[in-house]
Amino acid sequence: MSSNMDLIRNIGLVPVIVIEDSNKAVPLAKALCKGGIPIAEVTFRTAAAKDAIQAMAENVPEILVGAGTIHSVEQAKTAVAAGAKFIVSAGINADVVRWCNDNSIDVFPGCACPSDIETAISLGLKTVKFFPAESYGGVKTLKAFSGPYYDIKFMPTGGINENNVNDYLALDGVLACGGAWMAPQALIEAGEFDKIAVLCQTALAKTLGFELGHIGINTQDDIGAEKAANAFASLFSLPVMESPGSYFAGTMVEIMKGKFLGTMGHIAVLTNNTERAVAYFKSRGIAFDQSTENRSANGKLNTIYMKDEIGGFAIHLKQK
Repeated sequence: MSSNMDLIRNIGLVPVIVIEDSNKAVPLAKALCKGGIPIAEVTFRTAAAKDAIQAMAENVPEILVGAGTIHSVEQAKTAVAAGAKFIVSAGINADVVRWCNDNSIDVFPGCACPSDIETAISLGLKTVKFFPAESYGGVKTLKAFSGPYYDIKFMPTGGINENNVNDYLALDGVLACGGAWMAPQALIEAGEFDKIAVLCQTALAKTLGFELGHIGINTQDDIGAEKAANAFASLFSLPVMESPGSYFAGTMVEIMKGKFLGTMGHIAVLTNNTERAVAYFKSRGIAFDQSTENRSANGKLNTIYMKDEIGGFAIHLKQK
């Protein structure tokens, strides 16, 4: 998987941009980056698309800019010459795919049925766009695809918004979701880039879905741990459960049978996707202790601790 694909997978969101004025391209790109989503699929539906891509690529190098609604090899060539790093199309055009493959350009051709996917596979692709997602059965259809096409990744686009995006991202076969709700055309035209940054931040927060899991408290020994667990259980009418290294008072508090990670204990933060959460924090300069990484039998990251404590507590991410 290319580094561009890695970024798209790690963020999980691809803003689909319709822009009529290329002068708005740079402030828009900066707003997307400020909002934590440094990706833009600029659709070739407007006369300003090529110039917008070029302006973004030249002036905001931290953004990954691609071209959408590509119908021909000539359009693909024009977009890539302007600075596009990936190509997206509504349907599958074999000539466009071959040109992208020959020139090491990531390409997401639109696929809506098994025949489309078979064509993509014959062209050597492992990742495709699922479009129009909601019109073609959405999550239910992608679940059906997951059997015969277990090794294909999808970028569903079309009808996806803040209300259903997590339903898609919960599927193993989904690389990322594309949509216009993060940067609506009306806000672009009005020049309300601060609002776009907020929409991106909100979308990212929703997909990561951070919630407090439990508080872990270190004690001296198993006797002290049991006593503390019973005290919490008595206060809040919680059941006490013992594990080899700790006691749980319900799901709220874990009392360690001795010294564990963190000066005082640890805080477990739940997330919808631990891998994406790690990528998000790393992009903000947060380091992780790789020795604490725990994965399931299928390779999914379950838990991992950050390197630095906060207030004497170690912080670990945990898959919901």
